[in-house]
Amino acid sequence: MENGSFHFYPDKFILRVRGRMCNNTEELLMSEPFTAFFQQFLNTLKRKQSKLLNIFPGKQVDQEKTQLMLDTLYYLNSLPGEKVMKLVDGSSVFFEDKQLFNEFVEQLYNYWRRLHRLVICDSVFDRLDKKPYRTFNDTVENLMHLVRSVYRNIQENITGNHPKIYRQVSAGAEIGAIALPRKMKYPNNDYKILDDIFLIRQVLIYPPMIFNTPNNKRKGVFARINKNPLKGLTLNPKEWLGYPAKVGPLLIMIYFPLNYFELGFSLSNLFELADENDLKRRPDAVYLYGIPAESNINVDGNETVFFDDEDHKMMVATVPMDDEYAYFGYLKKMILTLHNIIQMKDGFLPFHGAMIQITMRDKEPYTVIILGDSGAGKSESIEALRIIAGDEIEDMLIIADDMGSIGIDGKGSLVGYGTEMGAFVRLDDLQSGYALGQIDRTIIMNPDKVNARVVMPVTRYEYIMEGTPIDCVLYANNYESLDGSHPEIEQFENANAALDVFRKGAVMSKGTTATKGLVANYFANIFGPPQYRDLHEVLAEKYFNEMFSRNIFVGQLRTQLGIQGEEQTGPQTAAKALLEMINKSAKSA
Repeated sequence: MENGSFHFYPDKFILRVRGRMCNNTEELLMSEPFTAFFQQFLNTLKRKQSKLLNIFPGKQVDQEKTQLMLDTLYYLNSLPGEKVMKLVDGSSVFFEDKQLFNEFVEQLYNYWRRLHRLVICDSVFDRLDKKPYRTFNDTVENLMHLVRSVYRNIQENITGNHPKIYRQVSAGAEIGAIALPRKMKYPNNDYKILDDIFLIRQVLIYPPMIFNTPNNKRKGVFARINKNPLKGLTLNPKEWLGYPAKVGPLLIMIYFPLNYFELGFSLSNLFELADENDLKRRPDAVYLYGIPAESNINVDGNETVFFDDEDHKMMVATVPMDDEYAYFGYLKKMILTLHNIIQMKDGFLPFHGAMIQITMRDKEPYTVIILGDSGAGKSESIEALRIIAGDEIEDMLIIADDMGSIGIDGKGSLVGYGTEMGAFVRLDDLQSGYALGQIDRTIIMNPDKVNARVVMPVTRYEYIMEGTPIDCVLYANNYESLDGSHPEIEQFENANAALDVFRKGAVMSKGTTATKGLVANYFANIFGPPQYRDLHEVLAEKYFNEMFSRNIFVGQLRTQLGIQGEEQTGPQTAAKALLEMINKSAKSA
């Protein structure tokens, strides 16, 4: 898309601007994008044979009648209907049924609001990223006020009445972005295709946002390939944007096509956007999400692939543009796969799980890692703990929500790090009060389907990178019932006993991915460790032995989430046991 251009997709509108937009409602109504939008609305009414077409004599809508309606709306923006009928020859036909005319305008407005709307502010000659607030105010905010004004002006001039209730809905763009051209320090010509793709520098969003994606589950594994998927790839850089993400300590460049923008910009609620200083160094990895289908690489039926460019110390991954992969999980999990592989190479042990630091009243902070596969009960148990603890907990700090790594810091302490400052969690996992309390910050995906998800910020980048000492590591066991020999929390006797359980990675699948029933994934983490199993085994044995030598509590937490009838009570029982253990184990302040 060139600067100053716009494009309508079936459910999206993208406007690319540089500098000024419409200054007033008259310019908006005379603009080319509005005319194109209005024609698209009429085409939709024709396909549906909508009763709204009765506003046109005989339901016949030709070019002349379309222009007559556009002229009528233009003058209705500033004049009452009685004057417009005298001023615009032939417009009186639209006023024969004022209620229908008013409904026509209402549905035109609703049709606009149902579109996912993006405004890209190109920062080329003007460094708009140096004055983002003014840029967003002059473009995205201004568009919102203009659209609402046009809607209200026209309806008031049709009916002759003022609304009694004004709803300040987001009527402009859902997302605004400042983007600029930037050549990164890529190693060779294979990466040259990325040089002309604009990079996102600032993002403005109007949450809560609701997106429905063609798919709502992820399946399969990410396959390692032996050639760079960028070699020979052809892209139109004007149809793509880049999101430079800080994933733990890494800089990962994520590129996505504009027709997937709702998924791409959801990253802003999950990964910290890199700053100017970050962009001065060479990226650690590159991920192209949504490459042309004809360019995809298929490995035994698997099209989600990555390449380890060992010669240039760069990871590269691609996923093709296809409804099968139009799910945020394919974005997030591939990014975390790249993170995990690079971290293993740097001597860290990645984990798939949550890491929280809990401070009880009059106690020192106590840090727990709950490791387990999707649906194991990690989030559910933490949420239950948050609820039942009440005032007993002074503070609960999230270090890692879904993925992190374990290392040894400069003081020789065993510490944990996170990757994301946000969370991509099942809506069902959140207590209703907590979910509603945070709704003004969330991006909601597929709310009417199984595995409905939200993307929401839950911590700060500084916290995930601090390096937090570990007190306890638990495996989330959701498949065993409680009895005399199977307590809520069971401590392992030694590293080998612990490794047997963690290595197996068993979970009773809840159907949040394509698997069902009792399944086993190596270390409950298919995102890197199985592809580099030899390297991971060395690291796992090293760190688990370190845990036991340092008297860190290592055990399993039976959440019972996968057992029928225990979906609610299981995590609550586990949370009570965990709270009791922390109270006993945490040192007095």
